[in-house]
Amino acid sequence: MPITHTDCLIQGQPIPSDVLGELNETRWSAESGNQMRGRLAEDGYLLLRSVIGLDDVSAARQEVFERLVEVDEIKPPAIDGIATGTSRRAELVEDLGDFWQSVSEGPRLRGVSHGTRIESVMTAIFGEPARAHDYMFLRPSVVGRATRLHYDLPFFGRGSQRVLTVWTALGDVPVCDGSLVIVEGSHRFDDLIEPIRQIDYQSKDSPQVQMMDDAVEFSRQRQTRLLTADFRAGDLIVFTMTTLHGTLDNHSSIGRARLSCDVRWQPAADPIDPRYIGPNPAGTTGAGYGELNGAKPLTEDWHTR
Repeated sequence: MPITHTDCLIQGQPIPSDVLGELNETRWSAESGNQMRGRLAEDGYLLLRSVIGLDDVSAARQEVFERLVEVDEIKPPAIDGIATGTSRRAELVEDLGDFWQSVSEGPRLRGVSHGTRIESVMTAIFGEPARAHDYMFLRPSVVGRATRLHYDLPFFGRGSQRVLTVWTALGDVPVCDGSLVIVEGSHRFDDLIEPIRQIDYQSKDSPQVQMMDDAVEFSRQRQTRLLTADFRAGDLIVFTMTTLHGTLDNHSSIGRARLSCDVRWQPAADPIDPRYIGPNPAGTTGAGYGELNGAKPLTEDWHTR
């Protein structure tokens, strides 16, 4: 069923139909590397359906949400992902960063996010062996939360210049739950991208890159569209460091938290940014997993990366 503009909210407003579009789907296989590379260069992203098996995704989802049931942020049964609107995380957890790292390194989650299935897809896309960054961004997003439009450059530009982001749906993500949104053609917005390339990669600062105040007005000024889709469990989307993206607002009528994760992948032979690898990766600012929004209780409000 086509998505409708009334279901797609961004920054509190429905996306008008003239600005709204659907993401293109790409078929994938181990033999389709050339086709996928061509589509990635053309669109700046690849939407790949049903890459991960449902049993594996469900196990990862259950594992993550069980940890949030323990701190009174998700109602049982955990698999449903219904937020309580309360939290005891701060009183039950000694270190919020350590807690979030332990959630992010759950074996079932890692079996999906860093497993052989995605590795084979990324190897096909690169046309050579691929490896993932150990540091991952796990995102449980409750009603009222959204991620503003941003580029992933320069955050991951210190090592390889061929890094790609893999965003994975850990459960069904209809547009009303805050699915991913991409600005069509934004990988060609050179006037926005070139200044980002000049940011000091050695800095520990976490710069704001193109956090648009009004996504709809921005799209109209650029004569482009905001592209999204209803995601199903096990779908993933691969996009470049210079693809402007964010999420829709989660306005689930049943209070369901959207669960997704994003991991950076690169050719294994390329230099790798030391901040995002190893048993205790430092992350962008050096604070490790404590710097991530996921480390904050679900009751805290945020509208950032």
